[in-house]
This record gives sequence, C-alpha cells and structure tokens, in this order.
Amino acid sequence: MGSLRLVGVLLAAGRGRRFDTSGSCNKLMQALPAGGTVLAASAGHLLAALPEVVAVVRPGDEAAAAVLSALGCLVTECGDADMGMGCSLVHGLRQSGYADGWVVALGDMPYVQPATIAALAQALEEGADIAAPASEGKRGNPVAFSRRHLPQLLALHGDEGARSIVKQHAVVEVPVHDPGIFRDIDSPADLQ
Repeated sequence: MGSLRLVGVLLAAGRGRRFDTSGSCNKLMQALPAGGTVLAASAGHLLAALPEVVAVVRPGDEAAAAVLSALGCLVTECGDADMGMGCSLVHGLRQSGYADGWVVALGDMPYVQPATIAALAQALEEGADIAAPASEGKRGNPVAFSRRHLPQLLALHGDEGARSIVKQHAVVEVPVHDPGIFRDIDSPADLQ
C-alpha cells in the first residue's frame, strides 16, 4: 500500500426489505453456495485489500457485529440506520475521519474481488478524487473517495447515498474484469 491512509467503509445496516419484505430474514447472514455468508464474503474481500475496515451495522444486530468483529473490522452501530444509506455512510465516515480516503462498499455485494478494491485504492494513491470500477462501459461498486470530498459526504442524509456526489464530479473509471461489481444480493434467487 502507498503513503495514504485508506479505510474501507462497509455499509451493512440496511434492512434488506427487497430480500424479505417482513424484514425478519437478514440477507447478509445468508449462506453463499461456496460457503460463508454474504456479509463475511463482502467484509473479507475488503479486508484482503485494505488494512482497516469500518463496518456499519444496525443497533441490536449482534450476529452481524460478531461476524465482522471476528474478521477484524471495527464495528460501529448506526442509530439512524433506518433513515437510509446516507445516514449509515456518514456514520462510518465519522468513525474514520482520520483517513485520507475511503473505499465505500456494500455488505450485500459479496462477489467484488479484492483485486478490484486494491485497484480503487491505487487510483486514490495516484491522485484520483473519486474512483469507480468499470466493465463493459458501465460503472459498478464499490466507489472510492479522497478526503477532498469529505465535507460533501458528511452532508448526506436519509436514503441519499453518494450517487449525487459521483454525478457532480469527475470520476476515474478503473477498468476491471470483475462481474462482482454489478452483483448484489437483493432476492433469495441471487444467492444461487
């Protein structure tokens, strides 16, 4: 790793209502065909590429917190998680405000490869302010941000993720051969 202190922020505080409308089944704790859970794979890939990961969970989600802690993440509960992804992102950034940049990843994207995350970190090291993986002419997730965008990121609220910031600024597209940048777990069928 280079000279910047880069931190992964793993957003794992959503309720997953598209997966289970009742909200009683935590999609992040579901098993993947290759073994492990959705959450463990997502966090493990982030940890394989970055030395520090702050994982944001819902209050009372002891199962997710235990998995993430065992993997080596700094786990933090976001009391405003039900207000949306923007609140969870702001919470995670506040816990890691010392960083020079962040790779913001989603807990329901277990197929993003560590090499993709490392390539985004490298783009920040090389001077990118925002970097996103791209394949076949489309951008995917996760997205990396330099410290330059911290004030805008901290101004997010509700269910507004960082998409508005990405749309307003130049983005370094990092070419990858990783279909995982487009693959999230939104329904039980996505686990196959």
